[in-house]
Amino acid sequence: MNPTLNLVSFIAFTAALSSRAIDPVIPQLADAFAIDSRTAALLTASFAVSYGLVQPVLGPVADMVGKTRVMTACLVVLMASSFLSALVTSFPLLVALRVIGGAACGGTFPVALAFVGDQVPIGQRQVAIGRLLAATISGNLLGAAVSGIVADAVHWRGVFVVLGGSGVVAVTCAIIGFRGSPPARNQGLAFRSVPANFRAILANPRARVCYAAVLLEGIFLFGLFPYVAVLLHSAGESRAFIAGLVLASFAVGGLVYSLTVRMLLRWLDQPQLMIAGGALMALGLFCLAFSPLWPVQCLVFAALGCGFYMLHASIQFYVTEIAPNTRASGVAFHTLSFAIGQGIGPVAFGIGLVYFGAPTSLVIAGVAMALIGSIGAQLLRRPVGG
Repeated sequence: MNPTLNLVSFIAFTAALSSRAIDPVIPQLADAFAIDSRTAALLTASFAVSYGLVQPVLGPVADMVGKTRVMTACLVVLMASSFLSALVTSFPLLVALRVIGGAACGGTFPVALAFVGDQVPIGQRQVAIGRLLAATISGNLLGAAVSGIVADAVHWRGVFVVLGGSGVVAVTCAIIGFRGSPPARNQGLAFRSVPANFRAILANPRARVCYAAVLLEGIFLFGLFPYVAVLLHSAGESRAFIAGLVLASFAVGGLVYSLTVRMLLRWLDQPQLMIAGGALMALGLFCLAFSPLWPVQCLVFAALGCGFYMLHASIQFYVTEIAPNTRASGVAFHTLSFAIGQGIGPVAFGIGLVYFGAPTSLVIAGVAMALIGSIGAQLLRRPVGG
């Protein structure tokens, strides 16, 4: 793997630290601002929604001015928003900063995925995507785990200080490492051509399948995440560290996928991998419906993580070939759809908790994930380029 791809993976890792860092401290934030946990969970939804909504802008900009420039600029904004979040005294201001941070984070992994698509031949691409995912998943894992530790040992404000400090390191590495990077592939692309490019992307049947699948993933799987600490708290486990450990186990499962993807692809083709991933997630969600003890939940979340990336990374492989000439724009709609799903998910799961309870909500989510894997695989079964 060349040094530039290693640097891009490190940037994705650093940005990913912010993605799930708030989930373990939702109860603490609710107490600090005298709000209920469902309101505090909006911090997760606002980050995810802004992450997605900025994609139609950042995707074409990355195609035009250069992916490395966009990643560096977004890292600077993410770093600043993290430090400022450590100083806030009002919940609305914290939400506003999470919106800014989410938008900035949206210029890291999606652009990095398009960068990999530019640099790596199609025959080697899913393995390269697996390595990029490993970096991102590691960031999610460390962000969730360290967040719980820092919040228990210091304060929830310390979580944002740590995120800001990691941003300083990443920005410094990006400025040095991207010096002399090649120019953007589409410097002649004009903004007036962007709507036509978008229409062409959305007219692609495969694109619509990919975007719909990740939207539903965000709703039915990631809607659960902001409530993990809340559900553990209601069961008598109030330590933020434990909530962080459970959430981090999802990332461990993702790492298992990234380390075994080359072997899995010898046994299964991409549609079969999608079906297996959906089935594994369904099984995990069904297990959670029985409210097992937290050590068992750690194992279940690891299975969920492995199953999710079996499905999601296969979809990402197809996404990188939707629009080869404007790859960042094609990836942008994928990320937008996924982020919108993650924004809807916490609201939907919160409603499900109130009206149906956790067990029924989790069973519904499990059935949905199995269907997403099987139906999506059938619709995407035609080989790339076929």
